[in-house]
Amino acid sequence: MIAKIIWFTGLSGSGKSTLSLSLTKILLKKKYKIKCIDGDDFRKKNKNNSFSKINILNNNLSIIKYIKGIQNKYDFILVSVISPLLKSRLIAKNLFKEKYFEIFVYCDLKTLESRDTKGLYKKAKKKIIKNLIGYKSKINYQKSKYKKIVIRTHKYKVDKCINMILCKII
Repeated sequence: MIAKIIWFTGLSGSGKSTLSLSLTKILLKKKYKIKCIDGDDFRKKNKNNSFSKINILNNNLSIIKYIKGIQNKYDFILVSVISPLLKSRLIAKNLFKEKYFEIFVYCDLKTLESRDTKGLYKKAKKKIIKNLIGYKSKINYQKSKYKKIVIRTHKYKVDKCINMILCKII
């Protein structure tokens, strides 16, 4: 058994973790073995967790390395991490091949600002945070040019999004 890697990527507040948790519940009911990796939690374990390009890349490469070591223990590994750099997602795609499913969780800026579950957009507006990825940041989110699953969380409710994902991964 080698796990399918479900890689949720997108801006902060787009719904990556929400979709990952909802998908986990459904897959567990179907008796699949699941591992969830949340980018925020994973980052806390690293000693150097700034948001420079090199540290973002290194954090994502650490996640990929971790997945490589555990992929034969699970049916699905769900990763929810901004992963703004195309390079890291390409590495995961090339390593895990047909077992890699990239889900670009898209949400328009107006909705992101209104959701703002972590208060990051408010802080960015007040210039308390100067490097919120995709929002007046030196680091832009780099879109994948290859085939991926695009989920528009500002248009669809969680259940509809999950059904769209399940149709592609099972």
